[in-house]
Amino acid sequence: MASPANANMNAVRETMDVLLEISRLLNTGLDMESLSICVRLCEQGINPEALSSVIKELRRASDSLKASENTTSQG
Repeated sequence: MASPANANMNAVRETMDVLLEISRLLNTGLDMESLSICVRLCEQGINPEALSSVIKELRRASDSLKASENTTSQG
C-alpha cells in the first residue's frame, strides 16, 4: 500500500505532467524545469500575468542579443 507521502508525490508528478502537456499544446516553449519554477512562483503569490510578461520580455531581449551577436560575427 502506498504511503500518503508517495501518493502526494505521484499526484504532484501527474499534475506537472498535465501542465507540461498543456504548455506544449499552447507552444509556450517552457521545459519541465522552467514550468516548475513558474508554478512555484505562482504558488508563492506572484501574479501569473506579470510573470508571463517578464518571460516574454526576457525572450525578446535574448533573441535581440542573439541576433546582434550573429550580425557582429558575420561582419
